[in-house]
Amino acid sequence: MAASDLVEFVAKKLVTHPESVQVRLIEGDAGQTVQLTVDEADMGCIIGRNGRTAKAIRTLLFAAATKSQTQVGLEIVNPSQRQ
Repeated sequence: MAASDLVEFVAKKLVTHPESVQVRLIEGDAGQTVQLTVDEADMGCIIGRNGRTAKAIRTLLFAAATKSQTQVGLEIVNPSQRQ
């Protein structure tokens, strides 16, 4: 399972508006970055209390990336600030 697919699957299960989940994979010099955008009402569900949910998603992503021997980061994008 690709990193972006994993993040999309988990995010859609956590939010109340799964149709608004958008995931982009950005290739960089240091590795890959997964950009996650959700509905503004669902930002709290994705970030979680004190960032615990976001940290758990990053841990899953790190485990999947370690298996495929790549470096992957997660960036949660606020939909109102997206370009």
